Amino acid sequence: MAAVLRGSRWLVGRCFKHVDFAFVSTRSMASKTQVGFIGLGNMGNPMAKNLLKHGYPVIATDVFPESCKEIQELGAQIVDNPAEVADKADRIITMLPSSPNVIEVYTGPNGILKKVKKGSLLIDSSTIDPMVSKEMAVASEKMGAVFMDAPVSGGVGAASSGKLTFMVGGAEEEFTAAKELLTCMGANVVYCGQVGTGQAAKICNNMLLAIGMIGTSETMNLGIRLGLDPKLLSKILNMSSGRCWSSDTYNPVPGVMEGVPSGNNYQGGFGTQLMAKDLGLAQNTATNTKTPVPLGSLAHQIYRMMCARGYGTKDFSSVFQFLREEEGQ
Repeated sequence: MAAVLRGSRWLVGRCFKHVDFAFVSTRSMASKTQVGFIGLGNMGNPMAKNLLKHGYPVIATDVFPESCKEIQELGAQIVDNPAEVADKADRIITMLPSSPNVIEVYTGPNGILKKVKKGSLLIDSSTIDPMVSKEMAVASEKMGAVFMDAPVSGGVGAASSGKLTFMVGGAEEEFTAAKELLTCMGANVVYCGQVGTGQAAKICNNMLLAIGMIGTSETMNLGIRLGLDPKLLSKILNMSSGRCWSSDTYNPVPGVMEGVPSGNNYQGGFGTQLMAKDLGLAQNTATNTKTPVPLGSLAHQIYRMMCARGYGTKDFSSVFQFLREEEGQ
């Protein structure tokens, strides 16, 4: 019954199959009780800000205290560790860099599950191994809490503007409750299936994104070497069959577009190291499922080489610069 009566905030029809869902939605959207947020990095910070903008009191923490200053000034309550967040909030969102970070934040000595309340809703928006998501769901269930994976797509810009896409995995009867919060931070909230399917959708998307960015960078570099103006070539690509997100929204060539990392020495955005990590997740799952992904494998190798050459903290679109340097330019 914890999923039905979660802190008197919503009524989900796990037991009341014929409940009026228009009423449920109204009840749910009217709730403005405290929300926990753990992980205030490039993505987590603007996501937490959007919760504040929508009127939700936020209680937050981050392993780096300096990351908490900005959101604290906006009214968020800051505590020392994830356990303290769980002690004060029964809806918690986590946004962390990797699988080990998620394991530590949920099950570590000062983790969420040390003080989680029964009936709590735990939403993890990190991009991690789907098997880790499933393990966290089992551990959460043992403590009477509900875990859902909800990784995001859209980058820092979409996080700031509240236009992220969330790919959600977990019990379907919990989706309405999760969506209440996620729609404050995203334009698209998509239910994918049981726990782990959100992560599966995310790593598939990022494998394609990496392949597309490398292809766009190679294409632009070739066109420039052939004497084409990069802005002209980009315009032609974007009105032709080669058009893709990497060419029309996030072009990797400096000077072609404004407001993207390539125009700022590849600072900000989605780091090369994180892309290499996500491609590693894709490789692991491809191996486990015996799925051939030759281009995904090549993309993984390229981004790993970039990390070894000092590109780890630069945006993943810096693969264009990497290719230019590889040819001695």
